[in-house]
Amino acid sequence: MNFFEQQDIARRNTRLLLIMFLAAVLLLILLVNAMVAAFLFFGQDYNIYAGSREGMAGFWSFFTWARFGGIGLAITATVALVVLFKWVQLSTGGKVVAEGMGGSRILPQTRDRAERRCLNVVEELALAANMPVPPVYVLNGERGINAFAAGITPADAVVAVTRGTIEQLKRHELQGVIAHEFSHILNGDMRLNIRLAAMLKGITFIGDVGHILLRSSSRGRTGASHQSSNSGAVLPVLGLALWVLGWLGGMAAGFIKAAISRQKEFLADASAVQFTRDPDGIGDALKVIGGYIPGTLVHAARATEMSHIFFGQIQHRLWQVFATHPPLEQRIRRVDPDWNGAYIERKPRHYTAEPSRPGAGEVGVGRAGIVLAAIAAMETEETGASSAGDADIGPTPEELEAQTATEQGIPVALVRQSHDPLGAEALVYSILTSPIGEVREQQLQIVQASGVTGLAELVHTLEPAVRELGAPRRLPLLEMCLPALKSISLQQYRTFKNTLLRLIQADARTELHEWCMFQLVRHYLDPEFIQVKPSRPRYRKLQKVASHVRVALSVLAYEGSGESAAVFRLGADELGFANMAILPREQCSVAAFSQAVHELADCYPLLKPRLLKAMALAAGADDRLAPVEREIIASMAAVMDCPLPYPLDTDNPPNSTNLA
Repeated sequence: MNFFEQQDIARRNTRLLLIMFLAAVLLLILLVNAMVAAFLFFGQDYNIYAGSREGMAGFWSFFTWARFGGIGLAITATVALVVLFKWVQLSTGGKVVAEGMGGSRILPQTRDRAERRCLNVVEELALAANMPVPPVYVLNGERGINAFAAGITPADAVVAVTRGTIEQLKRHELQGVIAHEFSHILNGDMRLNIRLAAMLKGITFIGDVGHILLRSSSRGRTGASHQSSNSGAVLPVLGLALWVLGWLGGMAAGFIKAAISRQKEFLADASAVQFTRDPDGIGDALKVIGGYIPGTLVHAARATEMSHIFFGQIQHRLWQVFATHPPLEQRIRRVDPDWNGAYIERKPRHYTAEPSRPGAGEVGVGRAGIVLAAIAAMETEETGASSAGDADIGPTPEELEAQTATEQGIPVALVRQSHDPLGAEALVYSILTSPIGEVREQQLQIVQASGVTGLAELVHTLEPAVRELGAPRRLPLLEMCLPALKSISLQQYRTFKNTLLRLIQADARTELHEWCMFQLVRHYLDPEFIQVKPSRPRYRKLQKVASHVRVALSVLAYEGSGESAAVFRLGADELGFANMAILPREQCSVAAFSQAVHELADCYPLLKPRLLKAMALAAGADDRLAPVEREIIASMAAVMDCPLPYPLDTDNPPNSTNLA
């Protein structure tokens, strides 16, 4: 399955959505014109016994091009404004959607073992999918087993789960559900989901206005005199008419939503199997839903309008044509053709809607904050296996930290620090601290001047251990730190980012690895705190950006471990540039590389994985992957908002065989 081809399908689905939306708006205009004509026709002097002398001819006389155009313009403008408002509201990031449904952020310091297990699963799958670790939200009080992913790009994506999901599912089942949501992120479904929600809000807005008018007229009649007048009847009649139109619009919106979303769920289920390499994960999760009384029901206030983004159907549907998800039986048989029809039974539990972590995750509060975070991380007491999920809660945080340390070749103490926001901040500074004495002292003074209590001392303590790790561990350590840094405040992030820039500029020059580190931080953290405008595709063919491709390949060739000309030639041939020659080294500055990468970010989605594949092949030409080569490719993927299509494994470097 090619995920990037699915992005192209998603764009075609967007065009289909636009056509269906325009058809719905046109139908709405026709219905409003008919309602106005009927109102004017029956509002004239009308003999109920003899009827109108003009009959239907009189009725049709109220259909004029001028009135049709005026009403059409008014409705179109209203719908457009509502769609624009909703789009702006939802495009600020996935956290807006999650928080709007009552979700609370699961912080790295959480003491809830089910929440910690969920964070671990998300981190594992993010690593497997070569994408940044998204923040995780939990909908406390929701007993149904459900989840969703929201956002515009992988950088601002979030994953949200219900309390029932993390409490009722075993680890492999939870992996299947989370992998399903990751596929929505990689397939480009999130942007389509946001567009769909905005457009459908525009269609149903008229019904909302009608409902408000009906309620207003009802309150107005309470305690008022019982005099009857034609003017007094206008408001409820108008409200009822608009409500009916809105109901019809809602029917159309439901049909559009169902038609667009059902097929995506089959694809996401199949992708979940590909991510986890375990069909039983997603299959058993679906079987548990079938045998679980609350099923996938969600009662959050705004869940209905966003029902198409959820893992499962959030409410019962009488007619399947309006269902946003395929029947459960069909989804199970797609991943388990030999299923015998038996579901897995789980006993429902009661959950409160109270967040379990008030005030957790504050950064920059001194040594006390470090101590509290350490206590939270070391909490391992057993809470009792009252459900299947609790019984399969998995390794303790200490065991996971030890496992990560072994796999990545990073000391456990540093792994533990990376899970704390203050420790993660200190580690990032340590990565960028110069070994040169004078520059190092200047950088430590910059950290001290940031005003964060205890931070300079922590950097001074951690920096020798980080330096000893060397270049091969820079990127893995940075990636470990990013999830914890997403939990700091906006002001703390501004201070962190400004300090980071000052550290890089301390020696009056920017090294390539410093640029790469900063780009990874900026592109993965900026969407968490500020509204980032996504790049708009401008280049449909690589020939349009040939000069920028030449710069990127030349920089990779010179900075890598292989023979420069051979590395460049391999990458250029892979992209179809047979006559392209490597640039002179003096033209391959960090500034030129930065400009080239940002231009390449404006390529169409299908071109980006081709470019990253060519870079990976070129980097692996000498059967090894240098640290700087990994950093170059990873930072390019971040800037281009394109998840890496292949793992950057130093033990198994990219080549024509494993990238086929």
